[in-house]
Amino acid sequence: MTSRLFRKIAAVSWLAAAYRTLRWGLKLLPILILMDVGYLIGIWPDWAAYEAGTVPRSQFILAYELEQSRHEGWRTLRWRPVSMDKIPACMVRAVIVAEDARFYAHNGVDIDALKAAMEYNLSEKKLLLGGSTISQQTVKNLFLDSSRNPLRKWHELVLTLGMEHAISKKRILELYLNVAEFGRGIYGVDAAARFYWGIPASRLSNRQCIELAATLPSPVRNNPGTRTRSFNNRTRKIRRYF
Repeated sequence: MTSRLFRKIAAVSWLAAAYRTLRWGLKLLPILILMDVGYLIGIWPDWAAYEAGTVPRSQFILAYELEQSRHEGWRTLRWRPVSMDKIPACMVRAVIVAEDARFYAHNGVDIDALKAAMEYNLSEKKLLLGGSTISQQTVKNLFLDSSRNPLRKWHELVLTLGMEHAISKKRILELYLNVAEFGRGIYGVDAAARFYWGIPASRLSNRQCIELAATLPSPVRNNPGTRTRSFNNRTRKIRRYF
């Protein structure tokens, strides 16, 4: 009888503590929301500055420059931003096929791709696919970091919708193709073309464009230099659409 009483008292105490925590959480929620809105206002880009002109250094490029000085053996940053007219149509096609087939149809977020990625991850019981669009990846590269926490994903979503409203699809592709990573320390298609084949991006062949697109999910491990099984399989899948 005594042990049952103690269990009841413990259960009541736990419920009371949970209630107090929830009550304080609800009181703090508006403050946290206001703080997050303030953070977004603070980092909100001047989209007019990104709509045209020189492609800026991304957060990933800045982070690499910082880390490269700490890691002996990491290659010097390779990055040569070029205008869209220097990037062949096959490169654009290959990236859309590989990364975001409905790029021209969505407003920055592909709900169908997110659902498919979620279903696949649940079936495999692993976080294997993200379902991010080219627009989301562009925002992540330019303004955020590689963390997977929900708050970062929320910021990515808001910034993506803002970018899609302010910048053309063509410019988003131009930004992405100039800041995407194609190997350790290799950013943008022109730097990648020069590193792997010694040519500018404008001279890339269909095969080379496909291979660069196949690099994107895990560029340090799978690229035209390593030619892993995963890289070769992905290359074959993309080639079916050419």
